[in-house]
Amino acid sequence: MKNKLYSSADEALKGVVADGQLLAVGGFGLCGIPEALIQALHDSGVKNLTAISNNAGVDGFGLGKLLETRQIKKMISSYVGENKEFERQYLAGELELEFTPQGTLAEKLRAGGAGIPAFFTRTGVGTIVAEGKETREFDGHTYLMERSLVPDVSLVKAAVADKSGNLRFNLTARNFNPAVAMAGKLCIVEVEKIVEVGELAPDDIHLPGIYVHRIVLNAHPEKRIEKRTLTETK
Repeated sequence: MKNKLYSSADEALKGVVADGQLLAVGGFGLCGIPEALIQALHDSGVKNLTAISNNAGVDGFGLGKLLETRQIKKMISSYVGENKEFERQYLAGELELEFTPQGTLAEKLRAGGAGIPAFFTRTGVGTIVAEGKETREFDGHTYLMERSLVPDVSLVKAAVADKSGNLRFNLTARNFNPAVAMAGKLCIVEVEKIVEVGELAPDDIHLPGIYVHRIVLNAHPEKRIEKRTLTETK
């Protein structure tokens, strides 16, 4: 069995990431983001990246770190409302943006991982999302053809991995991570715990290790809360 374990996030990215790549990053807001891998990507200095992610983190954290250093030239995203630097760069014409409906983005990744080059959806018909895309009629309704996404590298966060790369995610931190993992030509996963093969029950595995190429341990991620709200006691 090939050793998939790497000593650090920096080592896991070495020889893999490069300028101009198409990358996909798991997470939803700040939930389930691969914090150590994003930091390592920041430290690598690669630039002109196209990043596929539901959103772009927040200012100074998550993918927001890569926006501040201008390492991302284009985002393929669904929601970008939590990042002022994203807004500034986009409105100034410094950052390209391919707005994608959230369900369509999820299906683009899932289809990419399943080897499906394109699919049809009614979402976006009659809006700017449809501009330049092929349409077709099915059962009296107009559908858009959407191309799937196959990133060069996928960066993923899971709770537990065994040494073969079988993954278990934690509750809502699963979000886009399985689809991102499946879609990438090469998948690097950051986990909080690594166990021996056989310790995860088959029914407890959310994603099989065939999709995972490299594993790095980050036992104590920050897990920053995006918006902390407190109730005042009377």
